Amino acid sequence: MFLGTHTPRLDDKGRLILPAKFRDELASGLVLTRGQERCIYVFSQDEFEKVHEQMRSAPISSRQARDYIRVFLSGASDEVPDKQGRITIPPALRSYAGLDRELAVIGAGARAEIWAADAWNAYLDEKETAFSETDEDALPGII
Repeated sequence: MFLGTHTPRLDDKGRLILPAKFRDELASGLVLTRGQERCIYVFSQDEFEKVHEQMRSAPISSRQARDYIRVFLSGASDEVPDKQGRITIPPALRSYAGLDRELAVIGAGARAEIWAADAWNAYLDEKETAFSETDEDALPGII
């Protein structure tokens, strides 16, 4: 499970060092792809296969499902971390997420997310009030 917020930097070659807490789960391979809210989703290879299986069950007659699957999978890139725990983020994904040097890598349970640090901070500022006002109807049994 991916938890927490980490602040690695992107190097000149478009690489980042994965947070130490995430390395074991991602050591054998991972998939990067476009995430919602202009971040990059990071899945372990196994988790990505589960997500892909769920997508395969979507009806091909649904335009929304087709559109989502096309955008999601066309941006996907499989990577294997090097011995230092570094991965290269492809230029198209860096551009999509507006990544510069300063990053926020957050744990989101079954996946991690890579954000431009300023975009993450703005998102968090915007959503923290709604978070504190979330009630039982939104997440039954959790709150």
